[in-house]
Amino acid sequence: MGRYGPFPAAAGDGGGCLPLPIVVAECALAVVDGAIATAAFVQLARIHRHNQLQGWTRQKIFHFLIGLSNIVFLGYFVSTIIATCQRWICWVHGCGFVLMASPQILLLASFLLLLSFWADLCHQTNDEDEEDVRSHHEALLDRTKTKPGIRPVDIRQRCCPGIHLGSRQKFVILVLVLSFVVMFSFAILIWVGRGENPIDSSILKRVYLDVFSVVVFVLGGALACYGALLFSKMSKVRSETVSTEKWKVASLAAVSLICFSSSAILAFVTNVPVLLYWYSTDADIIYNAVILFVYYFIGSSVPSGFVLWIMRDMPHRQVVERPTESRVVTLFRERPSTTQDPQWRTAVTSSNKALKSSPI
Repeated sequence: MGRYGPFPAAAGDGGGCLPLPIVVAECALAVVDGAIATAAFVQLARIHRHNQLQGWTRQKIFHFLIGLSNIVFLGYFVSTIIATCQRWICWVHGCGFVLMASPQILLLASFLLLLSFWADLCHQTNDEDEEDVRSHHEALLDRTKTKPGIRPVDIRQRCCPGIHLGSRQKFVILVLVLSFVVMFSFAILIWVGRGENPIDSSILKRVYLDVFSVVVFVLGGALACYGALLFSKMSKVRSETVSTEKWKVASLAAVSLICFSSSAILAFVTNVPVLLYWYSTDADIIYNAVILFVYYFIGSSVPSGFVLWIMRDMPHRQVVERPTESRVVTLFRERPSTTQDPQWRTAVTSSNKALKSSPI
């Protein structure tokens, strides 16, 4: 008869710590996540020093979210080993669940943010002006328009200067907040379930994992669909830069689909990712260790590392426009050509959008 338990003992030794194969798997995951977090924060510092005039661009946001999620993953794996040996009661009845779910939500938010940018690019119209194009390229820069003579007082601008969010990005923030609310609600119920009552903590963890896996599975499919649509749109533009960007989109969409769908399916068919270890033989211990490593490595480490690799290029330095140059441009805009073909203007506009608004 196998054993479910928060403090399992290795087969044959009667101890209270995790079996050696599971400890090795979690140590390996901790090393990988620590390396990814270090790379993310180092690159974030380099990007900020490279161009300090820019605020929170999408590149900085992605590096921050990925670095933060992997740091929390690192803390979770290390704490799991220590808490199991020390028999921390809080860890079993809610604290470990919170530390397990938090980095997954942060990683989910980063890829939802990517999906929102791809949706913006796919649904934009051809007659948008230069401001709309530039807003996609600098989607998290402050480009709010105010009426003359009015000086708005915005708490958000005081606390987070340089940030401007679109409607889809605000939806991502709402999903992030609701995810944390749901996660803490489950943690409270798990804590209540430690006593004599009908609440079963193990079932609650399983329900949360199943719901989260469904969300991850849908996210992988949505990224694949929008990635394919964006790839199709960019294929119509003849440019070396666009050719490079479209293959970045295609590869990122493929990696997201494979990794998220695989981890979601693995979570559906196993109980390993919810702090429950089942084993009666050494073969069961090795099986659990392999499943644990594969679930977190494919579901979080590979997508995080791939996004960092895709975004490894340094951004262009921001150039301050001179008033004389702006005046010349205005002079040309006052005399638009009437002989240009509307289809030609549409093609040029689409090409400029694809060049200036990088989807990655």
